Amino acid sequence: MIKQALLSVSDKSGIIEFARALSSLGVAILSTGGTAKHLTEAGIAVTEVAHYTGFPEMLDGRVKTLHPKIHGGLLARRDLPAHMASLQEHEIGTIDLLVVNLYPFAQTIARGDCTLAEAIENIDIGGPAMLRSAAKNHQNVTVIVDPADYSIVLDEIRAQNTHTVSYATNFRLAAKAFAHTAQYDGAITNYLSSLGDDLTHTTRNPYPAVLNLAFEKVQDLRYGENPHQQAAFYRDHNPPNCTLANYRQLQGKELSYNNLADADAAWECVRSFTANAAEAHSCVIVKHANPCGAALADSAAAAYAKAFQTDPASAFGGIIAFNREVDTATAQAVLQQFVEVLIAPAFSEGAKELLSAKHNLRVLEIPLGQTLHAFDLKRIGGGLLVQSPDAKNIQLHELHVVTKRHPTPKEMEDALFAWQVAKFVKSNTIVFCAQRMTLGIGAGQMSRIDAARIARIKAENAGLSLAGCAAASDAFFPFRDGLDVIVAAGATCVIQPGGSVRDDEVIAAADEHNIAMVFTGTRHFRH
Repeated sequence: MIKQALLSVSDKSGIIEFARALSSLGVAILSTGGTAKHLTEAGIAVTEVAHYTGFPEMLDGRVKTLHPKIHGGLLARRDLPAHMASLQEHEIGTIDLLVVNLYPFAQTIARGDCTLAEAIENIDIGGPAMLRSAAKNHQNVTVIVDPADYSIVLDEIRAQNTHTVSYATNFRLAAKAFAHTAQYDGAITNYLSSLGDDLTHTTRNPYPAVLNLAFEKVQDLRYGENPHQQAAFYRDHNPPNCTLANYRQLQGKELSYNNLADADAAWECVRSFTANAAEAHSCVIVKHANPCGAALADSAAAAYAKAFQTDPASAFGGIIAFNREVDTATAQAVLQQFVEVLIAPAFSEGAKELLSAKHNLRVLEIPLGQTLHAFDLKRIGGGLLVQSPDAKNIQLHELHVVTKRHPTPKEMEDALFAWQVAKFVKSNTIVFCAQRMTLGIGAGQMSRIDAARIARIKAENAGLSLAGCAAASDAFFPFRDGLDVIVAAGATCVIQPGGSVRDDEVIAAADEHNIAMVFTGTRHFRH
């Protein structure tokens, strides 16, 4: 039975309403420092912890709840007579409900001007200790770390005349409390181990000596990449709101492992166009984690029509993403084909009505933005590869024309579009583009010349002419043979990183063919 609660929170949202409700139910409230002041000013009767323990807060508040009257009241098992006798002997009351969230350590260190001294002062000691005590004794104590759980606990207390909370709820909240303290300690470890041996602690290594990551399970999946594999989807503890993890599914079947992987590839590619073409509608179609069509146009429907032309066969059963609202005309066009997942920042009411006829079609709505994760991760045997995201978007002034002939404005526009798409295609890759659309994509090949041949074959199969197009290579040409294939296909401008020991040979070949070639100085390998 909940007779006494201790409330001590950094995040005070909803705490007055919660405390007032507890008080109206006859629950005695203990509190500390700022929380006690906050509640008292709201007219809620509160006993300060220092008065309750008979021991004053000391050391600038570092010691206030580390006391037997607090931890005894949290840890005592009500079903053990010896425990209850000890409480009675030492005049310790039970604490049946604990509400704690911790000093804002992560928010403090996120500030660019945060000093080590400030970070250390924001390491909570008493809070985690109380949470662990309460969570360990969850059979007898309800513990809350998240204001979203206030209403759940109140509803259960009110629903039962005994003023109790179910064991199932207490267990769930205890698990949440342990996760909360684990993430908190992980953030502290990440920060401290990022400071290295520099005793001035003025700089942080972005890759700490110990890396703790926090992910929350969203759902179990039917299976993994293949039916014999198990899988689940976990979301970053604090994902940027414009990433796939914050999707809102409007309709359709449950997403599968492959759906999510391909949807992420499509969304990351399509939203990358927004920064460089703020007014343009872009569409990207992905199959097996690779774009098989991409385009920019004046409307979503036109962008889709152009993207679909690149590779209609591969688009079957693909993932389609837009960077602008999907309207009725676009929905009508998309529904002419079999689509697994459709993604956009918004859908018109007319589009929603049309799409609802396809019950199995998964429709995802995701806020548009350019925020990136702090890390890209790749699991290897016994370890983890960690890198910064490939956030480099080449600017016009960074390009270096290396051939005698310079690109025309149209060729340069096509080349930059091809380069943008190539960044999201598995290596080795060659991408042909013209008129702000892909014409042929050669992806994931062991040799660059084979990628060029496949891109050409794809364009031919789609009935698309490569005459006068631009071509992008995600990495340098090790020999001139790949360039010869591209030029034979019809390209008159090539964009590539450069950096090969045979650059001079490749540039000479480009001059021999009288085409323009541009070096970016940036490679976009994607494994």
